[in-house]
Amino acid sequence: MRRIFISDLLKENITITGADAHHLSRVMRAKAGDHIVVADDEGRVGEYVMTGFTEDSVAMELVNYIDENTESPVEIILAQCLPKGDKLELITQKATELGINTIVPLSSDNCVVRYDAKKARVKQEKWQKNANEAGKQCGRSCLPTVQEIQPLQKWLEEMATQQEDIAICMCYENEEQTGIKEFLASSGQKRFAVVIGPEGGFSLAEAEKARQLGIPSVSLGTRILRAETAAISAMTIIQYEKGDLGGRS
Repeated sequence: MRRIFISDLLKENITITGADAHHLSRVMRAKAGDHIVVADDEGRVGEYVMTGFTEDSVAMELVNYIDENTESPVEIILAQCLPKGDKLELITQKATELGINTIVPLSSDNCVVRYDAKKARVKQEKWQKNANEAGKQCGRSCLPTVQEIQPLQKWLEEMATQQEDIAICMCYENEEQTGIKEFLASSGQKRFAVVIGPEGGFSLAEAEKARQLGIPSVSLGTRILRAETAAISAMTIIQYEKGDLGGRS
């Protein structure tokens, strides 16, 4: 059953407008009597029946609330330095499927792509749309947030002040001592942030800055991974070790 998200709370009768209404009536050719799943801002989910259509809206009536739990027991932030091309679209999609809560695009020393303010806003909106569509497809109860592009150093400095509440690590190809599995095993946190570099990896200055801030470097293994592979691998490992990937206990 198709799923949509609303920026409001579920109630007995709701009206859908905007892009979702257009898609339902004009693209999906939905009609009165068709059923749909609706999720709200607080993660509540309900089954609704469509009762009426206007040119730009769809009226719906609650059939029943759905008791589902598709969200991970851990909160994960993916901080991804900007990769080339459309790779961040793939990363955003897969991050959403893997249950990530927040995606933070970062600009770093070795990033090839650079966006001006206008282009950055357009990209952020596109990545958020990718996350929204992936969330609908995979049955999320809550959609992840794609934040605006931020400088890596600024983000590291801000996150370093939160280390009592969240476990942060940087996946660094030159790390030879600590693996991500070891890092996770030593943490009792339920909130994690993982930082992934661009194609050229992190500069020595960036790695040193993270070390000075007390943010540990971790290894994903003996092979050098592409940026998109590293992101998907790190998220999968965290969800398997600390979340719900592989089945709930």
